[in-house]
Amino acid sequence: MDFFRHPTAIIDEPCQVGAGTKIWHFSHVMAGAQIGAGCNLGQNVFVAGGVRIGAGCKIQNNVSLYEGVELEDEVFCGPSVVFTNVRHPRAAISRRHAYQPTRVGRGATLGANATIVCGTRIGRYAFVAAGAVTTRDVPDYALMAGVPARQIGWVGRAGLRLEPVAEQPDLLRCPESGELYVLQSDQLLVPRQETTPPEKDIP
Repeated sequence: MDFFRHPTAIIDEPCQVGAGTKIWHFSHVMAGAQIGAGCNLGQNVFVAGGVRIGAGCKIQNNVSLYEGVELEDEVFCGPSVVFTNVRHPRAAISRRHAYQPTRVGRGATLGANATIVCGTRIGRYAFVAAGAVTTRDVPDYALMAGVPARQIGWVGRAGLRLEPVAEQPDLLRCPESGELYVLQSDQLLVPRQETTPPEKDIP
């Protein structure tokens, strides 16, 4: 076994767990789940059959990932993030046929107690603030907050809110890395040729 499991964790077979992954206290991975390499699953995490988790993901305590959820690489799920798989649940009505998929893009962050309503896609490197409720697709690099969640800005790959560049309204930069981003309509694009610190590119 090339991954770590705490003695209290339950891992049903068959499932896939990548090398270097750590599964902590009282977590439960069901048969049919796929977990990539180098992940960290905190205490009391539930992973249903059919769930796919990419490499390098960090899932904090008390998160349940239900059938239909897929996390791409390097996704961060804060404590008590909520996923759903049915939009109109009733205890007296079985709606297993109505499960809707949820996909979270590479590098995205989901803050503590955020709720991700099924049938939505969270874009790459997006940031969903703590307590937000997403009811629609989230663009790449979008900063979302509120109930229901609305876009309030943009974030870079480092997870910080991007700042406008003086006299260049379509250009944003990361205050930590200096990486530059170009805003085009509703998409945020990262030009490969402009990833050096801003002081070298902008007088």
